[in-house]
Amino acid sequence: MTRRKLLTATALATAAAATSSFAAPGDSVSKSPTAPAHGGTVSYRSQKVGEVEVFYREAGPADAPVVLLLHGFPTASHMFRDLMPQLSGRYRVIAPDLPGFGQTKAPPRGQFDYTFDNLARVIEGFIDALALKHYALYIFDYGAPTGLRLAMAHPERVTAIITQNGNAYVDGFSDAWEPWQTYWREPTPAHRDACREALSPQVIRDVQYLHGAAAERVSPDGYTLDIAYMARPGMDDIQLDLILDYRSNVARYPQFQEYFRTHRPPLLAVWGKHDPFFIPPGAKAYQRDIPDAEVHLLDAGHFALETHAVEIGGYIREFLGRKLRG
Repeated sequence: MTRRKLLTATALATAAAATSSFAAPGDSVSKSPTAPAHGGTVSYRSQKVGEVEVFYREAGPADAPVVLLLHGFPTASHMFRDLMPQLSGRYRVIAPDLPGFGQTKAPPRGQFDYTFDNLARVIEGFIDALALKHYALYIFDYGAPTGLRLAMAHPERVTAIITQNGNAYVDGFSDAWEPWQTYWREPTPAHRDACREALSPQVIRDVQYLHGAAAERVSPDGYTLDIAYMARPGMDDIQLDLILDYRSNVARYPQFQEYFRTHRPPLLAVWGKHDPFFIPPGAKAYQRDIPDAEVHLLDAGHFALETHAVEIGGYIREFLGRKLRG
């Protein structure tokens, strides 16, 4: 099964059946629990970390508790454009672009190894440069294995975790991962080339953004910008390197889970239940290791913020308001 085939009516029906058993009462709520407390405007900055110039967005009071937002594939920090104003009245909200994404400037492939270990090292250097002593982590897609490496390295810094379709369990994989898993097992040129479909404009728009979402609520701005980023020279091979290295994240899942059991960070999962890649069992699995983890399944796709930013912002404010009190 390819990602494109997930757009067929059969795949849509399968996704609905797979997720229905997890949509228990209380798992999916359609309105924000609290009204937003809007903060100041967003600032756009950069921070040098070794050979990498990390672009980031920042909003909120400098002395407020920090929320670090880590984006995923194939996007950048612009995915948080609707969420940041909702959080910045109470929190210092910081969203960097990972190396290989968005406006962050990193050395070309061959001079910089595009691996998840290196993404985490750069973001750790970014955190140190900004002197962030404590922070809540928002992890999405690629931001999950990046952020969880940081959490394992410095558990004392992490005040809470919000995972929005940010996977840490094999339970969360759908059949759409088959071409990538084949490439992991046998990294041949043919299998590498088979993964290029994931970088195509059609898949970014129709599968990443529109699958499982109310199309009329999805702004074209997000996927249009992501498609433009992906079309830059050399980007395809950088992304294919990261696709291959994603297997290192799966190998670390037992370590991530041990971190959850040992440190029990307050954890909120807000999950687009129609995500064609990370399915709802991945959200529920967090409760195995953190029994009081809070899970909400939303009537949304992979990029849940595109259609449910208000609802997600409300859950985060209510959650952090309880967990970070005092």
